[in-house]
Amino acid sequence: MNNILVINSSVSGEASVSQLLVRSAVQRVLEVNPSAMVTYRDLSDAPVPHLTAYTVAGVRGMPETQAELAAQALSNELIDELKAADVVLIGAPMYNFSIPSSLRAWFDHVLRPRVTFAYSKAGVQGLLKGIRVIVIESRGGLYSEGPTKEMDFQEPYLKTLLGFIGITDVTFVHAEKIGSGPEARELAIETAKARLEEVIIDSEQLVI
Repeated sequence: MNNILVINSSVSGEASVSQLLVRSAVQRVLEVNPSAMVTYRDLSDAPVPHLTAYTVAGVRGMPETQAELAAQALSNELIDELKAADVVLIGAPMYNFSIPSSLRAWFDHVLRPRVTFAYSKAGVQGLLKGIRVIVIESRGGLYSEGPTKEMDFQEPYLKTLLGFIGITDVTFVHAEKIGSGPEARELAIETAKARLEEVIIDSEQLVI
């Protein structure tokens, strides 16, 4: 049985392309593998608080205050969800050339020393293994190629964050140029759906 963790980070609700594609992907996964268990984490409906001077010790130090203990409890919950997952499906729209701050806050609670990564004489070691991640990136323009590629601080950043904790099996699916009108938006959605179909059907981790 596969455990699927779904993380949405768009603030656009029903108008969100990334959420539309995430829903489509989950539906297809369940058609292929009805026994899959799906856990949902919507960072817009239930945002993860940004770390502050009053809570940061809960993730990066030794918690003492109630605020620090609450931050650690949330960090534990998010990390437990991640560790339990065989596949993580992330809906990540591009905001100002990077990821939503809500998704960054999630990572701030998940990247935790001695729990998801450790420092050693050989350098940083990611402690999470055997997890596959599929990231659906919705973008108003074209950033996967051409002159604007150097403005993409979204995909390299996500790849770095995930790799830092040991997750290197990452597939990115793009829905680009959605800001260029209704026809371009629909083409981007259909192209992304076709790519997701390939990823889902070809992935043994999803269909077994």
